[in-house]
Amino acid sequence: MPFDGIVTKCIVSELNDLLSGGRIDKVFQPENDEIVLLVRSKGQNYRLVASANASNPRLHLTTLQKENPAAPPVFCMLMRKHVAGGRLLDISFHDYERVITLNIESVNELGDLTVKKLVVEIMGKYSNIILLNSENKIIDSVKHVDSDISSVREVMPARIYILPPAQNKELPENLEVDKIFNEENIEGSKHPEGLILNTIKGFSPYTCRDICAAAGVLPKTPLNELNDSDKEKIKVALTNYIDKIKSNNFSPCIVYEDKSLSRPIDFYCFEPSKEVFYKSYDLLSTALDQYYMLRDTNERLGQKMGDVLKVLKNGIERCQKKASMFNEKLREVSDRDKLQLYGELITANIYCIPEGAKSVRVLNYYSENEEYVDIPLNEYKSAQDNAQKYFKQYSKAKSTHLNVTKQLEETLSELNYLQSVLAMLENCSSRQEIDEVRQELIDQGYIRKSLKNTKKKQDKPSSPLEFVSSDGFQILVGKNNKQNDLLTLKTAASNDLWLHTKNIPGSHVIIRTERNTVPDSTLLEAATLAAYHSSAKMSYNVPVDYTTVRNVKKPSGAKPGMVIYENFKTINVTPEEEMVMKIINKNILSK
Repeated sequence: MPFDGIVTKCIVSELNDLLSGGRIDKVFQPENDEIVLLVRSKGQNYRLVASANASNPRLHLTTLQKENPAAPPVFCMLMRKHVAGGRLLDISFHDYERVITLNIESVNELGDLTVKKLVVEIMGKYSNIILLNSENKIIDSVKHVDSDISSVREVMPARIYILPPAQNKELPENLEVDKIFNEENIEGSKHPEGLILNTIKGFSPYTCRDICAAAGVLPKTPLNELNDSDKEKIKVALTNYIDKIKSNNFSPCIVYEDKSLSRPIDFYCFEPSKEVFYKSYDLLSTALDQYYMLRDTNERLGQKMGDVLKVLKNGIERCQKKASMFNEKLREVSDRDKLQLYGELITANIYCIPEGAKSVRVLNYYSENEEYVDIPLNEYKSAQDNAQKYFKQYSKAKSTHLNVTKQLEETLSELNYLQSVLAMLENCSSRQEIDEVRQELIDQGYIRKSLKNTKKKQDKPSSPLEFVSSDGFQILVGKNNKQNDLLTLKTAASNDLWLHTKNIPGSHVIIRTERNTVPDSTLLEAATLAAYHSSAKMSYNVPVDYTTVRNVKKPSGAKPGMVIYENFKTINVTPEEEMVMKIINKNILSK
């Protein structure tokens, strides 16, 4: 994540505006490497979180309330002693380094006002949170760094605090952009991304790539291949970037993996220049809070659905291998009718075939063209035995074809079912929804039932997604196969409309018609939801079938969610993010 010097400047500016002069009411330490300060400022309460986690170091406001340990850690007790009840004077940072200092005025043991410093170092695995006294001596830190760990910079109680080594780069405000491509600057750089990164303080690789994108130049283009026009575009883009930094003209955002806006991959204090999926925020703290909450939620859900996902993928792979094997067997017996023909032609010409012949050429009187056919023979067998051999081979091939065709149909049906469950699992957004998918697989025998599962108190079943179309029609979307069956076979009326992606695993969608004619706009919205809640959510022109519920039947013995339907029509839709979010935002009934 690009928590670089520019993000540091943005968050410091933002926190200064909101928290300067505020009172620190409480201090908590929910994690070994995380501190939370409750600050009362300008008539509002704020939760300021500082984390020295190696993977997610950060400082921002948060709405998340974590459970605190029963016994507060030593560092938390020290923080309460030295800064609880104190006034947050200001927040500062140094030379675009990712080192943020909170200056806190508090009363010491003698009753005198002193200024303590809480230093938050956001530097990957070297991140730390350090409490200093008024003389810049370390009171304590969440991570101790002694001489055995670092001979350059110790972080231990009673030591004088020393800033991390500075980078030999130019501050953005002092940079002479016109000289960026001078010989002394480009030395050691192979491409524009590296040149900007090696020259300017506080810039991350993400920032450098975004500047190149704004200039329309590939970031890894060799410097010797850049023409004067390319260099000028980079200078212009860099100047614009630095101007925004100088004027604090920040526009925080989160960059997402896809248009579902559910899997964040990055955050930044400027909107990206290239075409990506992102969402803008008024405050960087809000973006950071949302980013880390989504990441944490996705990681937890990912861990919880991991074993279920493994079962599904193993099952899908097994079915695909079986289907491939069955198709190969069908290809092997595809010429079975020829074996029967050979037997009959040999029988018809049995008295014309000499003993010991290796082959025979006979007239094919079954063919309209009456061409001659060469039939291979076993020279050690009689003509009658050769005919019987071909009849037996035909009988065996015919039996194989019938059995393998049946097995292939069963395998493809199972594959379709497992793929539908996988599509449902990928759309799960809560623990309960994952548990329901797991229970379905237990019921179907794919996951072994354990005593832990039987003793656990069952949650109330989750409800289908409920929407209201722009025309006022209620739209229901199943979140798993059991819900799909319940919606289609129990909840929906016979004259309601039923929608499903054509030959694509996905949710059942119901439009409650109340015997009214459904407008095209509602039909389009429902079809878009059907495409969005399927494995084709990232595709274009997704075919969606629709028909009345009375035309949908469940075959006897079919797996959950599996139905057949007739008298249907098809509409092609593209689940565009704008339309989907517009529909979702009108979800006044969703639970």
